Amino acid sequence: MTIAATLAQMVTRTTYDELPSLAVDHAAMMISSTIASAAAGYSIASSEIIRALAKEQGGTPEASIWFDSSVKLPAVNVCRVNAVASDAAASDDSDLRNIVHLGTQLTASTLALGERSGASGKEVLAAMVLGCEIAGRIGESLMPGYRNLGFHGCIVATFGAAVASGRMLKLNQQQMAQTIAIAAVSMGGLATAADTSVAREYFAGNAALMGVNAALAAQKGYLAEESILETKKGFFEVYGGEDIESVTRDWGKSWDIVTDMAIKLVPGGHPNHTLAEAATKAAREGNVSADEVETITIARPLSRKLRVGLPSPSSHPKNLVDVAHTPAYFAAAAVADKDFSWTHAAEKKIFDPVIHQLIDKVRIGDPVTQDIEKFRHGAVVTIKTKDGRSYTSTVYTPKGSGARGIAWADVDNKYRTLVAVTNLSPQKIEDSIKLMHEFRDVHQVSKLTSLLR
Repeated sequence: MTIAATLAQMVTRTTYDELPSLAVDHAAMMISSTIASAAAGYSIASSEIIRALAKEQGGTPEASIWFDSSVKLPAVNVCRVNAVASDAAASDDSDLRNIVHLGTQLTASTLALGERSGASGKEVLAAMVLGCEIAGRIGESLMPGYRNLGFHGCIVATFGAAVASGRMLKLNQQQMAQTIAIAAVSMGGLATAADTSVAREYFAGNAALMGVNAALAAQKGYLAEESILETKKGFFEVYGGEDIESVTRDWGKSWDIVTDMAIKLVPGGHPNHTLAEAATKAAREGNVSADEVETITIARPLSRKLRVGLPSPSSHPKNLVDVAHTPAYFAAAAVADKDFSWTHAAEKKIFDPVIHQLIDKVRIGDPVTQDIEKFRHGAVVTIKTKDGRSYTSTVYTPKGSGARGIAWADVDNKYRTLVAVTNLSPQKIEDSIKLMHEFRDVHQVSKLTSLLR
């Protein structure tokens, strides 16, 4: 069989009851995290533009735009609008194997299609777990090839949306294989643009949109080249795939959403979260004030698979896009405030002169060589003071990751903090939190989406 057919067989034959309880819990947490991130991104200009375009185009009222009570729109357009909002705030989750933000596409597509069809919470959660697994497997097989070639993770994320959508549409094995094949030829995206502009969230919206479209086209009988993943000059060859066999190996022995999913508990990327956490610990240990700092040295192990480079430490962010891609900001802000939180995505902090003075004191240290097997996007931060004191802290894996365990209390705190900026009432916020905790028992997805309007 083709790889697409093999993957399709795995996805269509796996039942909800075969999924680990923790995988289902993490999927529910992913929903909460994505909606919270969309709340933070709702009023960002890029999100407003895509939302306005969708409203102008109109169409069959099938699904709800989160935090907007004006109209319902076709599910395929709603998933794009909600995905852009989630990614715009740089606060969506990550797959730590390849730093692809799968929850944005998985949540946006399944909730939109679930509202359209009257699906249950169990159907949504199963679709998300399986979509996450397929995308994670494909993404890992491409690392570091596609990154080195300059492509963005959206080419991986669209498989998550496609497979999850196919599952929501109850596609058969042949249709699911075609969904995967169509998804493979649907996406493009250049990482350089995502690192420097709001092209990042545009890619995220497209990944959701094209994933849903792939499933809908396959449902109608559209046929693409089923062997496109493995064929000569096909998907894996073009995007630098290496261990292609791993994509279908050991199905069901572990689940990406359990081991490698990480909820963002602060803004920005997970590799930078460990910098901030380590810097916070070092600053607190020495009770170091900003004016005492001589240097802040940041270091990581070298990684062949993951892009964890540290841009020029003298970079000074001017907006949220810059912040997300400036490791020095995370270290400097954490030292300045002995903390790093959602407030550090606000303009007041982005332009804080104390933080910017400390950015100029950030240095890149030699690569870490000890205990490197413990590091999962971890970091080491050393603060040296003007009077000769030195404080070092190491964080191996980011908080909110499967490796450290994900607590509902942390996810709920994120949701309350970010959703508070929207027009939702405190009662709706609390009701939606309760519903997401119990999502596997929800009979219709609209019970949640109606609370988000």
